[in-house]
Amino acid sequence: MSKTNSQPTPPAIPEALAHVRGDFPILSRTVHGKPLVYLDNAASTQKPQAVIDAVTRYYSHENANIHRGVHLLSTEATGAYEEARGKIAKFINAADDSEIIYTRGATESVNLVAHSYLEPLLQPGDEILISAMEHHANIVPWQLLCARTGAILKVIPVTDDCDLDLATFDQLLTEKTKLLSIVYVSNAIGTVNDIQPLLDQAKARGIPTLVDAAQAIQHIPLDVQKLGCDFLVASGHKIYAPTGIGILYGRRALLDTMRPYQGGGDMIAHVTFEGSTFKEPPSRFEAGTPHIEGAIGLGAAIDYLSSVGLPAIHDYESQLIAYAVAKLSQIDGLKIIGNPRVRSGAISFTMGDAHPHDIGTVLDTEGVAIRSGHHCCEPLMKRLGVPATARASFSLYNTPADVDALAAALKKTALLFL
Repeated sequence: MSKTNSQPTPPAIPEALAHVRGDFPILSRTVHGKPLVYLDNAASTQKPQAVIDAVTRYYSHENANIHRGVHLLSTEATGAYEEARGKIAKFINAADDSEIIYTRGATESVNLVAHSYLEPLLQPGDEILISAMEHHANIVPWQLLCARTGAILKVIPVTDDCDLDLATFDQLLTEKTKLLSIVYVSNAIGTVNDIQPLLDQAKARGIPTLVDAAQAIQHIPLDVQKLGCDFLVASGHKIYAPTGIGILYGRRALLDTMRPYQGGGDMIAHVTFEGSTFKEPPSRFEAGTPHIEGAIGLGAAIDYLSSVGLPAIHDYESQLIAYAVAKLSQIDGLKIIGNPRVRSGAISFTMGDAHPHDIGTVLDTEGVAIRSGHHCCEPLMKRLGVPATARASFSLYNTPADVDALAAALKKTALLFL
């Protein structure tokens, strides 16, 4: 990408987002004496006061186990837990609240589908189709499943620009394909995949689909009924909610056919020493005491995003990341990895021979927090010919001033390494 001396125009912060930085207490702190510039949002987002308050309120006023008790605290906790499920269902336009299963995160959600849905259906030689830009969480569970069943993992390649290479998609999607599992937004590069035609083609051929929306749900309005996917996974901690909570959306007709993922309390209908019967979804897949405060916090995060408006967030973040690409493109020695048709959330880059960990360390001294490494995408890094990258990732509370601080810190880094 050629350098230019013309200065890009920073986007204006829309009125709907003007207040948001003040809603996140951590953004007021300093790091090494510098104001915190948090650009590691693809790894985990910060939490608004509304989410912190919801978790605190649960522990201060409602703390009890759910579903089993008839006393007031248990009733209140159960109500808050299930109310959050309804908020999530509405947020992604699920047909029914029962299509939302709480998990520990997107990783567990993928593993649940592998174990409970796909494994009983596979025969040796069957195929699972993913892409070359998947997070390890959408690779390793399928590899383990293939090792257990004799199935084969197939991979849609990516172009040098880091878009999906769809020239081979028609050949890869065959009568042997038993699942298409595809990422919506790349956590490493920020590529927004045009997944709708892929999902439509799979659906037309009776092939079930899973969408990894861990990097999409916080940036792009989602409608699972419009997408027509059979499963969708996401993690709470990437959508301003607590860690250790996530969701699996599953089409109810499929959930009804699936075996339990784990056994134990609250997923059973009846137990005898001769055998057990199990509840209907979603309870069938939520064994044991769940992450109650995490679910309540996730519900509060959904409320917060809904109050700001995801369309406004998406529009602003798109402008902000375009501004960041323009600013970083002006820095001598810096190479942005990938040039996808549509980018959201993240920019990966290298600087000459400087190791990404060294870049991240220098930026930290300037108060700028980024991520360095392979971003749980080692196969993608190998495809692109780099061992690792530095990655800046953005959210609704980032500003053009954050981008300017990143660019200034990177110019200082260039003086040390280039």
